[in-house]
Amino acid sequence: MPPRPQRRLSSGERINVNEKPGRLQGELENRGIRLTRQRRVLLRVMETARRHLDAHDLLRRARKIDPRVHRVTVYRTIDLLKRHGLIDELDLLHLRGDRHFYESHAVRDHIHIACLRCGKVREFESRLFERLKRQIERDLRIKITVTRTEVGGYCETCRQ
Repeated sequence: MPPRPQRRLSSGERINVNEKPGRLQGELENRGIRLTRQRRVLLRVMETARRHLDAHDLLRRARKIDPRVHRVTVYRTIDLLKRHGLIDELDLLHLRGDRHFYESHAVRDHIHIACLRCGKVREFESRLFERLKRQIERDLRIKITVTRTEVGGYCETCRQ
């Protein structure tokens, strides 16, 4: 019997941060998509980020690596990755206005938990969530291909 995966929490850190760098680049190369230097820089920034990034954060971090990265390239790359199902766009309960955040697909689905006061976002994954998805598929006779779950509440610090 395989070891039981434990639920994991993080303080604003992404669960799938340990994924193998280069996965997004490999996926795009396999699909015959041209990868400019600027695109490769953006993919590296996305895959090594330890928290959820919006387009502004992506641009700022990418320009530290290559100052020639253009804002238009950021948005076109985000659009490309979304169209190919390689990243998710998150609004994280609109806690930071209309900003959208991006993350590459995790190996396992997870739930985003956001504090409604301080805005800290945590990721939670659980075998219960996997069982719930299987029950939904069975009871409603649907094949789930995407899930996006966000929960809002007040963290321990903000409740004190």
